[in-house]
Amino acid sequence: MATLLYTSSLFFLFLFSLSEAQSFIGVNYGQVADNLPAPEATAELLHSTSIQKVRLYGSDTAIIKALANTGIGIMIGVANGDIPAMATDPGFSQRWISSNVLPFYPESIVTTINVGNEILYSGDRDLMAQLLPAMKNLQSAIDSVSVLRGKIKVSTVHGMSMLTSSEPPSSGRFDPAITDSLKEILSFNNATGSAFLINPYPFFAYQSDPRPETLDFCLFRPNAGRLDPATNIRYTNMFDAQLDAVRSALDSTGFREVEIVVAETGWPYAGDANEVGPGIDNAKAYVGNLVSHLRSTAGTPLMPGKSVDTYLFALYDEDLKPGPTSERSFGLFYGNSTMIYDAGLSKSSSSNQSPAMSKTAPPPPPCSATPPPPQPSSSSKDNNNRNASRPSLLWWCVPKEGVPSVGLQANIDYACAQTYIDCGPIQPGGACFQPNTIASHAAYAMNLVYQNSGRNSWNCDFSRTATLTSNNPSYDECNYPA
Repeated sequence: MATLLYTSSLFFLFLFSLSEAQSFIGVNYGQVADNLPAPEATAELLHSTSIQKVRLYGSDTAIIKALANTGIGIMIGVANGDIPAMATDPGFSQRWISSNVLPFYPESIVTTINVGNEILYSGDRDLMAQLLPAMKNLQSAIDSVSVLRGKIKVSTVHGMSMLTSSEPPSSGRFDPAITDSLKEILSFNNATGSAFLINPYPFFAYQSDPRPETLDFCLFRPNAGRLDPATNIRYTNMFDAQLDAVRSALDSTGFREVEIVVAETGWPYAGDANEVGPGIDNAKAYVGNLVSHLRSTAGTPLMPGKSVDTYLFALYDEDLKPGPTSERSFGLFYGNSTMIYDAGLSKSSSSNQSPAMSKTAPPPPPCSATPPPPQPSSSSKDNNNRNASRPSLLWWCVPKEGVPSVGLQANIDYACAQTYIDCGPIQPGGACFQPNTIASHAAYAMNLVYQNSGRNSWNCDFSRTATLTSNNPSYDECNYPA
């Protein structure tokens, strides 16, 4: 019996260690719906994906139990309505832990407890005043249980609206009206090692600035970028810019050691006729490119080399939510577990992507699934003249015929700005510098992005200036990865 208990303890310790070191990609599991699948079906669905973390908005015991022994980390939530009792009665916090955590731990790996949602901007001054005491009492209740001590963090989620300045990212600052309360919470985060939870949504940024170039910036598509004159950093996507604005605000407030976690981010695949931005293509581009960006572990310019833990919104649609159609259309999967769109989250697709795409890392292995043959373009014909290659099941991303030089140059600038892309071969003296033309250099750079970003069709889009070809563009000593 003692051997069995020892082996079981090691197994659960392994699962916990795995969840801590594993993927930085999580998902939100909202339940404002009447058509959700059984918790066991949800656990099975998650097991088929590369998602390693789940955020619950409450503490639903059925789904917590269903996730037992899966190795998936779980963030659970304290409802706003429980904050007053938790703040004033330490016994309430202890009972809450006894009911919502202890019966399931460590088989179900609860890693974080989030207290409330965007409380500092709720307008409820009593609730704002009670938030930190509730967090402290909950932390004390956790620390009083030896098996939980040091294993579960306590925090609270904030909205981007708490920033009065965010563009350029170096100007990021918190609203002075909440700074005193926020500093106390950040001191708690810093002392306990818990993260600053934030909800960045490039979708809403695009709605307030619906220009084509803003859409490309939000969807991680090729664009001219946005220069931060204070740091001389050129940002190529809104996600990084928003996170670095938060990083700048934290640093300027004196909390450089507090880490950031993205509690929510997503893009709706449908919306009302008067809504700007929703659509299946945009949702697929945002989430798919975000997942690829996270897997590159490039980080952000101010937080390089480490992807921020990010919870995608959301696993399923929530059909009972009020508001515009977009509010009910953020789901990644239907209730029958089929994909609404493919964001590269299945284990089969994620296994074909490099977990850390650095400039020195070799290209990831070829995709096991072959995309439909692309329509031939003149650029692929020209490449044939340069290198008569034999038929292949591999694919390369090259410019379409007739793309203006300014568009190709924008693609080069975008590709070479990515930290996981090595554009050295198209620099003077490089193996692919000759022929010294924008078209040739663009072909090489665009293909690098496609090969290192997941090899999905949307990774070879470049604002509809690119196409896939099975004809190897390599020539002489210039090798195009595949």
